Amino acid sequence: MQTQFDYSGASVVVTGASRGIGFAVAEGYAMAGADVLIVSSGSDISSVAEDLTRRAKRLVRGAVADISDGKQLAHVFDGIGRIDVLVNNAGLELMTPVDDLSDQVESDFRRIVDINITGTFLTTRLAVPYMTGKGASIINTSSIWGRTSEAGFSAYAASKHATMGLTRTLAKELAPRGIRVNAVCPGWVRTVASMRSLARMSDLTGRTEEDLLAEITANQILPGLMEPADMASAYLFLSSSAAGNITGQGLMVDRGEVMA
Repeated sequence: MQTQFDYSGASVVVTGASRGIGFAVAEGYAMAGADVLIVSSGSDISSVAEDLTRRAKRLVRGAVADISDGKQLAHVFDGIGRIDVLVNNAGLELMTPVDDLSDQVESDFRRIVDINITGTFLTTRLAVPYMTGKGASIINTSSIWGRTSEAGFSAYAASKHATMGLTRTLAKELAPRGIRVNAVCPGWVRTVASMRSLARMSDLTGRTEEDLLAEITANQILPGLMEPADMASAYLFLSSSAAGNITGQGLMVDRGEVMA
C-alpha cells in the first residue's frame, strides 16, 4: 500500500485489527512508518501481527483483549508509553430483528452494545493518559448507519448512532488536552461482517445475495463495492496535521450513498 502520509516515529493503536478495515488501517499506518500495536479478542492476533510485520517491513505488535473488559484492556496499556493515534475500530455487526423473540437475539443485542459502545469508551479512557504528545488524535469507526439505518439492524445502527454521540462529546471533553476526536463512517465494504449480514438478509428476505448487493451498490453515486484497503487513507488523513482543524466530525466514506 502506498501512502502520502509520513508517520515515522508515531505510536498508533488499532483495535479490531485482525481482519477487514482494522487490518487495512493498521497496515496503512505501518507502511507510513508508524509503530503499531494491534488489539483483538481473537487468539490469532499474534500471527496477524507477524503478517503485518512482513508486509510493512517493520515491527507490528499484537495484543489479545476483549475491549468490553476493562481488566483485560488495562494489561494492553501497561508500559505502552506515548500514544499518538488511537483507532477505535473493534465492533460487532449482527442482525437483531425486533420480531425475533429468541434468547440469542437478546444476547446479541447486549453484546453489540458492550463492544461497540462500552468497549470504545473503556479503550479511550485507558488510552487518554498516554496521549500527551502534540497533535494526538482519536478516530472511531462508525458507519453510514450512524446517520441512517436498515431494518433488522437495531442494535448495530443504535450503537453506531451512539458512536457519533460519543465522538462529539469526547471531542469537546478532550480538546483542552489537544486531542482531536473524529469518526469514519464507512458504507458497504467487503468484510467478513458485511458479507455475513448480506447472507442473513438473503435468508430473511428470500432474495439472492447478488440481487441484494446490486441494490445496495445502486444506491451509491460511484459504482462498485469498496474493499477494506479503500478505507485506510481516511483514517491516516484524519489523524494527520492536514486535518488539524477538524474535530467532532464524521467523515462519510461511502461512494456517495449518504450525503449528510
